[in-house]
Amino acid sequence: MSMWTNAKRVARYGLIGFVRNGFVSLAAVLIMTITLFVMAGLLISGAALNSTLKELTSKVDVTVYFLPAAQEETIQQMKRSLEALPEVASVAYVSREQALADFRERHKNDQLTLQALDELGDNPLGASLDIRAKQTSQYESIAQYLETEQQAGGTAASIDKINFFQNKTAIDRLTNIIETSKRLGIAVALVLGLASLLIAFNTIRLAIYTARDEIGVMNLVGAGRWYIRGPFMIAGVLYGVVSGLIVLLLLYPATLWMGPGSERFFGTFNVYTYFLQSFPLIFFTILGAGIALGALSSYLAVRRYLRT
Repeated sequence: MSMWTNAKRVARYGLIGFVRNGFVSLAAVLIMTITLFVMAGLLISGAALNSTLKELTSKVDVTVYFLPAAQEETIQQMKRSLEALPEVASVAYVSREQALADFRERHKNDQLTLQALDELGDNPLGASLDIRAKQTSQYESIAQYLETEQQAGGTAASIDKINFFQNKTAIDRLTNIIETSKRLGIAVALVLGLASLLIAFNTIRLAIYTARDEIGVMNLVGAGRWYIRGPFMIAGVLYGVVSGLIVLLLLYPATLWMGPGSERFFGTFNVYTYFLQSFPLIFFTILGAGIALGALSSYLAVRRYLRT
């Protein structure tokens, strides 16, 4: 008998066993579907959180605010010294007049604030320098340079405040939240994965028990080891394949429905767009994880309960 004929028979018997144990197979597919859906959610939410962090990080800069009495030449001298630093990509100068115009624009609907500003008579705002680093990791060294210069006096004595460390705290907190959510998600996925393994394991064990008479006859007629074990392995893989396909089918309407809301919540990240763009990655990840779970559980079951 050819190897191809054996393979077809093993696959057919595995499919028959999958269908024959309908309710038990349904339980295995259901819990595996939940596990894979959680995995897909972790994959998509991780991409969303990383996108948000990247967007926020790209907006981080070091802004140096000067005292209103700071001289123009002093500010320009500081600007030139910053541009000479190898970490600095660009330095944008915002004059006192521009700062006042921007402040009025931001508070154009707050008449009380604008009225208080008018009563002052003079412009209370100082000029500022917006500094962009070549790499995000270099902002801290730039901020430390400015603080050192400020403490040393000279041209930096006209600095009122440096805003980097407030922004850095917010970014660090967001990073911690993302890392914590990832660890929690992985823990949930592991628990559900273990549950999937156990249920699929018990399903295969029950199928082995149900087919014990057939297995005995096959042993008597000299059937090969993997000819007997193969159908149970195929059934386990089918649990994973069916579960993976169900998850992929559910993800399409789910991401389509969540797309506009996710874009409003995360800013530029759209769940539906990500699903379409990353479908090959999601497809192979979910289907591969399902097949791996099913194959592992069936392998453990036949190894433990099928002595041939």
